[in-house]
Amino acid sequence: MANIAEQRIRREFKEVVKSEEVARCHIKVELVNDNYTELRGEIIGPPDTAYEGGTFILEIKIPDTYPFNPPKVKFSTKIWHPNISSVTGAICLDILKDQWAAAMTLRTVLLSLQALLAAAEPDDPQDAVVAKQYKENLPIFQQTARHWTSAYAGGPNKEKELEQKVEQVKNMGFDEHKARVALSSCNWDAERATESLLSS
Repeated sequence: MANIAEQRIRREFKEVVKSEEVARCHIKVELVNDNYTELRGEIIGPPDTAYEGGTFILEIKIPDTYPFNPPKVKFSTKIWHPNISSVTGAICLDILKDQWAAAMTLRTVLLSLQALLAAAEPDDPQDAVVAKQYKENLPIFQQTARHWTSAYAGGPNKEKELEQKVEQVKNMGFDEHKARVALSSCNWDAERATESLLSS
């Protein structure tokens, strides 16, 4: 790792660990293999959102060209959000692409990602299926996002009815995650979800 990148990330790492603002927002960061090129971030779903009560893990890779180029960040925890891929965890956020500035820090990135959970941008989606649901059927989107938060991020389970549908499709011989994805993508219509699983 280039010297400038390592010095900078060491300083920022300490800043996140010691920051009271970050502690209040329940944001954490730790090293993976005692190495400053790979970090594990953790953010808590913001209050009054479908992600409330969930803990989301982030994979953060610091390039040698940091801070002149942004860190590569993706969600390790599965999440239902228009700007985050429900398949890969890839994130669509301007500061992680063309709006990055060398003055930005690890703290900025973590707080921005937490803010993104509270304010989706469905017109600039990473996941077209989720964005379409968000725009066309917000109540179903909210229910689905809460369900995923419960299933993957340890959030409080408020969606018993959806869990039963996952069981129903799973009992037809499908993998639980695939059943959940198909149901989520088909607005929880079990028949359509089953058809889409059979045809894939």
